[in-house]
Amino acid sequence: MDPIITRFPPSPTGYLHVGGARTALFNWLYARHNNGKFVLRIEDTDTVRSTQVSVDAIFDAMQWLELDWDDGPYFQTQRFDIYREYLQKLIDSGDAYYCTCTPEEVDAMRQKAKAAGAKPKYDGRCRERGLGPSDNAVIRFKSPLSGTTVVEDVIKGNIVFQNTEQDDFVICRSDGTPTYNFVVVVDDITMGINTIIRGDDHVMNTPKQILLYKALKARLPVFGHVPMVLGKDKTRLSKRHGAMSVTAYRDMGFLPDAFINYLARLGWSYGDQEFFTRRELVEKFSLKNIGRSPGVFDPDKLTALNADHIRAASVRQLAPRVIPFFKQKGYAAQEGEYLDGVIDTLHTRSKTLVEMAEGAHFYYRDDVRPYEEKAAKKFLKPAVAPVLARLAELLEELPDLTEKAQEGAFKQVMDETGLGFGKIAQPVRVALTGTTVSPGIFEMIEVLGKARVLSRLKVAIELMESAA
Repeated sequence: MDPIITRFPPSPTGYLHVGGARTALFNWLYARHNNGKFVLRIEDTDTVRSTQVSVDAIFDAMQWLELDWDDGPYFQTQRFDIYREYLQKLIDSGDAYYCTCTPEEVDAMRQKAKAAGAKPKYDGRCRERGLGPSDNAVIRFKSPLSGTTVVEDVIKGNIVFQNTEQDDFVICRSDGTPTYNFVVVVDDITMGINTIIRGDDHVMNTPKQILLYKALKARLPVFGHVPMVLGKDKTRLSKRHGAMSVTAYRDMGFLPDAFINYLARLGWSYGDQEFFTRRELVEKFSLKNIGRSPGVFDPDKLTALNADHIRAASVRQLAPRVIPFFKQKGYAAQEGEYLDGVIDTLHTRSKTLVEMAEGAHFYYRDDVRPYEEKAAKKFLKPAVAPVLARLAELLEELPDLTEKAQEGAFKQVMDETGLGFGKIAQPVRVALTGTTVSPGIFEMIEVLGKARVLSRLKVAIELMESAA
């Protein structure tokens, strides 16, 4: 068997969004699962709307998702010589012809057909005129006048189109630029693409493309059209459903592995399993498990899955990903033992890397004041000052602040004062973090280290004593 070769062909007219990213992922997974090739092609023939900014954004998103390509990137605007060669092949074989009908004349034909209850289309007026090239001529494909074209879709099943429904569609405009359906077929033939996985909004293009394949005597690829991604209200996915550019999710603190896990589950399944590592997705992905119903994008489910991936990731995996978010907050974060400790206390409590950065504030601030007003009023009372002072004495005497050593110090203060653990721990938490919410008190103290802990306890004790 020939190796599987898939492709992702985005148009650089905007950012890469959820639907496009899922198409890229399915093609990447299928190629990787079958030890095949994944090709990236930029379909930039729409020169009015295509921009370099969009090209860069597509590359940026693909690199963040770690969807590496084996061939390309190709740019259609750099392949016009190839398209001209294939246009000439169709002219020479009699499968295409020049047409000089004006847009107004073609529109009149369509209106006339519509008025007669027929499908509005070009009536083939120039089909047998034998015209040659001219400044105002387009090139049309000579579609069959009878019979059917069958799309053998590995996801949807066979779809039959009547050839009488097809008109002689334009494959090259009068300005010499080839059209989408034509260049896609030429690209896929010349790049050896043998498996095409794409959104089902392309189904109506497929019979035209199949006719072009046959006219060019090329082998048909495998077609698989994936149902669209919808919002929670079952309408086409848009920004109002929380769908943004892929890189926006990166900037919101989502992990790429969590994002592709969620994308994969928008239309593909493997039993009841929801959580997948990247390796598992590659191992288990197949076209037969892509459903026929649209996937529904749910930002809350994505966030929950991201939390699962953050919990499952190792500290060392998270460190390079979280540093940019820490630096955005102004933290002097760098890879090493301290950062590892910070992440270790926060990753089971964080749904996103942004949340983790927000929760890490007290680890990187020299002074956690001003304390949260309600917390200070409730827990940092003058009567608590001697309790924290005694705890500080005991902690200072310890050779290290391991959890076991801390427990002994806290227990001694509890025995001496008769206070319960919470009555001591909460004032300590406020003194060390400025709030009542933090990781476990012992693990947090161990990460902060003796110098920071004693310094912050001293500041809180002095504040309480001055209020006495």
